[in-house]
Amino acid sequence: MMAEIDRARVRTIIEREEKQFLKSHPRSRRMFERACKSMIGGVPMNWMIEWPGPFPIFAKKGEGSMVTDVDGHTYVDFCLGDTGAMFGHSPKATVDAACRQMLRGITMMLPTEDSIWVGGELARRFELPYWQIAMTATDANRFALRMAREATGRRKILVFNGCYHGTVDEALVRLVEGKVVPREGAMPPPVEPELTTKVVEFNDLAALESALGPGDVAAVLMEPAMTNCGIILPKEGYLDCVRAITRRTGTVWIIDETHTWCAGPGGYSAAHHLKPDMITLGKPVAGGIPAAAFGASQEIFDKTSSNMLAETTGVNGLGGTLTGNALTLAAMRATLEKVITKKAYDRMVPLAKRFNEGIERTIQETGLPWHTVRLGTRVEYRFGTTPPSNGAEAIATKDPLLNKYVHLYDLNRRILLTPFHNMALMSPYTTRKDVDLHTHVFRESVEELMS
Repeated sequence: MMAEIDRARVRTIIEREEKQFLKSHPRSRRMFERACKSMIGGVPMNWMIEWPGPFPIFAKKGEGSMVTDVDGHTYVDFCLGDTGAMFGHSPKATVDAACRQMLRGITMMLPTEDSIWVGGELARRFELPYWQIAMTATDANRFALRMAREATGRRKILVFNGCYHGTVDEALVRLVEGKVVPREGAMPPPVEPELTTKVVEFNDLAALESALGPGDVAAVLMEPAMTNCGIILPKEGYLDCVRAITRRTGTVWIIDETHTWCAGPGGYSAAHHLKPDMITLGKPVAGGIPAAAFGASQEIFDKTSSNMLAETTGVNGLGGTLTGNALTLAAMRATLEKVITKKAYDRMVPLAKRFNEGIERTIQETGLPWHTVRLGTRVEYRFGTTPPSNGAEAIATKDPLLNKYVHLYDLNRRILLTPFHNMALMSPYTTRKDVDLHTHVFRESVEELMS
């Protein structure tokens, strides 16, 4: 029998937790008030106001799997910079390499030997021969789409309802009653998105086949398992069919591994032998130092290299003055060589399984109408009995009230979850004690909710 949740009780507990939050974070409150005088929303990047409570906590230090705020509270961090610090805050190998390179020069607009190693390692891991560096995953996705248009002579792209690929205009969209519209809350795009983008539901092969049939789509841009509207796993055989359909229709298949790198050292693509035409990476590739990369197959390289290597390289729409700087490449090399390793995953995956099992046990024993999903080192629990199979189903099950309850309850007990979801990442520094703390607090929050 499924348990009923008294929403009035949820609001009462949230009110109590907000009072506790205010009492515990006086310095963060004062800093936020100061910041509001010059920073939009009181933060340097507007996503930072997504945390629970009337203002964000201000960080003082991040180390390993822990974050300490300006009020002296130390948190077990399962957010890990929303994947940017997936392998821990300030991993020693990355910091040491970055410090050495900063003394030798940060950016000279010249390649360094590290770039040779990084290119070769990315080619080995992700099984695509040619790579370029970017500053963010947004840039990597934008540049990959430009290359796909160059390779195909087509202009439209296709993405999946509920997706997120950074602030790429063409991908900030939703599918509403069969119409492609700007994503809710997004500032206006330069043109109506239906002119640039087709949108279908994840796991719907018939819709994909129909959308690609006219031959006007340059690229399918997708995560192999959706993560940004919650974890949505592909149905068995789905991705093999996507590969077949894109090949048959001459469409470039771009896989965004920025979040799904949690599936293994070579991402979901290598773990499942997907063989896409292009791959984009971001966030954790340099240990938290801003960096990204995009890789291309031999065929894509052959069709685009003449433009990329022409005398007009400065205006071909790829890269920027600081892209591929010496500091970034030094950090990338150290991170790939010594941090994002099989040994790290061998530690992280069992912790994710333990985290998942702890939540599942509480859900089953209390009769909560919730469920969990795990993707490698990433775990999420959702407010619904059935895992969604596409973006529309995931969006329909969102519950802002329960989301706030879970996050605020955890934060007041020194646990940080990814603020956009009830999602947790394991790092090589995470311990069984950290995981068991969450299991204990989760059970406590559920029991109080239902008492």
